[in-house]
Amino acid sequence: MVESTESLKDKLISILDDKKAEHIHVIDLHKKSILADYLLIASAQSSRQLYAIAEHIGIELKRHGIVPIIDGTPPTDWVVVDAGDIVIHLFRPEARTFYNLEKMWSTVIPEKDSKDPSLH
Repeated sequence: MVESTESLKDKLISILDDKKAEHIHVIDLHKKSILADYLLIASAQSSRQLYAIAEHIGIELKRHGIVPIIDGTPPTDWVVVDAGDIVIHLFRPEARTFYNLEKMWSTVIPEKDSKDPSLH
């Protein structure tokens, strides 16, 4: 049974919280990208915790009719779980600070201004 994107997002946030992920951040991509509807970003204190969280999310997604793509091979500081409309990025704190996806995805793209030639 495939759930609505909203309810699945809430379920994934609950899983992240239950598995002790830290600093869970949700980015709504509806008006920013066709990549996905949401990005979920969270931190884990060790590579072992990253993989445990990703594995648990993968099992739960399969129960809901979604076959996720999990990318990140040990040892790594970043694991991505692609669930279609929702993409989950799991980081160790240092990597999260370095890549700073929250800042990248929160950037507002300026609209074209006919008076500003640099935007054409």
